[in-house]
Amino acid sequence: MGVKVKGLSKSYNKQKVVDSISFEAGPGKILGFLGPNGAGKSTTMKMLSCYLTPSSGTAEIAGFDTQTQSLQVKKVLGYLPENTPLYTDMYVREFLHFVASTYDLPKINERVADVIEQVGLQEEMHKKIHMLSKGYKQRVGLAQAIIHDPKVLILDEPTSGLDPNQLADIRKLIKDLGRERTVILSTHIMQEVEALCDQVIIINKGAIVANDTLIDLKASNQSSSLEDIFRKLTA
Repeated sequence: MGVKVKGLSKSYNKQKVVDSISFEAGPGKILGFLGPNGAGKSTTMKMLSCYLTPSSGTAEIAGFDTQTQSLQVKKVLGYLPENTPLYTDMYVREFLHFVASTYDLPKINERVADVIEQVGLQEEMHKKIHMLSKGYKQRVGLAQAIIHDPKVLILDEPTSGLDPNQLADIRKLIKDLGRERTVILSTHIMQEVEALCDQVIIINKGAIVANDTLIDLKASNQSSSLEDIFRKLTA
């Protein structure tokens, strides 16, 4: 039970931002969703997350339709947008407890404690969020995305602006999360895709121009460099 997208499109007036894309992503896999600025990545993520209504086409998250079953989708989906929405005047533990309460979870205290340990926030949980470094704020964002143990995770630029140490920590966390879940990861960082992703989709001008495993994508383009392939397909 992962993600199924069929003929998904989004237009604003006469401008088609996403142009009839179709793909699938399964559990236990991390899908890298790549494209230049303005290619339609974030718009696609927002449609999958029920924040935007498609102009046409369908999308299913863990078997639920994003347009007709949005409440069920939100129960099985964890979403980390590019600009992490956090209540920065709240304490870390207080914020995660608040998020958990919106899902009506049983044993909230235990679940919050488990997630704090999972993302490595033990030493920061009694701090206000605005006092945290960018790396730890990203961890809080990931924690709120997984607090309800979702089957599907959508992460939009989760490592943007992190230093090398923070980057390594967040990569490991995403890799661990992807062992049992379906993860869609949007990023501009090719090394991120090389390190994390099993499958790669490249979107350009709203259309999918590549959809394959990383190994087969390199073989079919006779290149060992994902960056070269990206530039070739999006030039």
